[in-house]
Amino acid sequence: MQRFKNILCVIEHGEQGIPALERAVTLAEHNQAKLTVVDVVPPVPAVIGMPDGGPISRDLRAAMVREHEARLVSLIEPYSERLDVKHGVLTGTSFLEIIRAVLRNGHDLVVKCPESPDWLGRLFSGDDMHLLRKCPCPLWMIKPEVGESYQRILAAVDVDDSYPSEELETRRALNSTVMELAGSLAVSEFAELHVVNVWRAMFENTLRHSAFLRKPEDEVDAYVEQVRRDQAQRLDELMRETGAKLGPDAMDYIKPQLHLLKGEAREEIPVLAKRLQVDCIIMGTVARTGVRGFIVGNTAETILDQIDCSVLAIKPPGFVTPVALED
Repeated sequence: MQRFKNILCVIEHGEQGIPALERAVTLAEHNQAKLTVVDVVPPVPAVIGMPDGGPISRDLRAAMVREHEARLVSLIEPYSERLDVKHGVLTGTSFLEIIRAVLRNGHDLVVKCPESPDWLGRLFSGDDMHLLRKCPCPLWMIKPEVGESYQRILAAVDVDDSYPSEELETRRALNSTVMELAGSLAVSEFAELHVVNVWRAMFENTLRHSAFLRKPEDEVDAYVEQVRRDQAQRLDELMRETGAKLGPDAMDYIKPQLHLLKGEAREEIPVLAKRLQVDCIIMGTVARTGVRGFIVGNTAETILDQIDCSVLAIKPPGFVTPVALED
């Protein structure tokens, strides 16, 4: 998986973050990349007799930083002979400081384990969701329970061409990036690669059931079938483009299994992921780019709420995070 050159690994829960660290170390070795490992100390809350920013508060924060740094050093020490690992402790709100580190140091990948699942049973919540929405570089959330290597990888793409022209090229570029990463990861992991595209025929229900616009069933069936064929053709074109980038040997080896599903992506992708028991989903996470304070892709977020595996989340070209280096 030869792509990333400046990796940031975040470990916030001690040994619970070791799966993310091991993945980051291996990836850095394979890419000959720089690796920085950080922990984040949260803000020290003000309590009675300890004003925020006062000397007691500062001393407590300094003690916490020393404790977290000592823990970091002990965690990365076993890997010190394999490569040079930089480390540091950030202070503040976790997702903000992680994103600021990315902006400040030019990291091109963030690797971390999710926070503990919330009471609703979702894998991603709190700061993790903020990162998935706002981190400007790819974010790899490593589910701790997954084994060292992946058996099945799922790439989620969207080859629909009905979007506005100014958005279509961005989406195509995102599809290309998702497939390039998914293919190279499948090769390096000796894993099955599944590719899913969910489609629907616009206005099908209206054409079938509207009292005013209803069409004969055979006409609607022919329209739906044509939409399916168009989607299949564009998915095949994406596979050919991916093959040209990865090389014919790689594509022959991984033999991607295509899933062209009719329905809603927010429903079909989580069901497919569970049925296939995938170890990692690679997908885009936002719908629009180039605007500070972007619009989150609701479909992607709904999918993330339902899955229970590792996720490599990709941002489209031109994405601008709403987080600034300084408040």
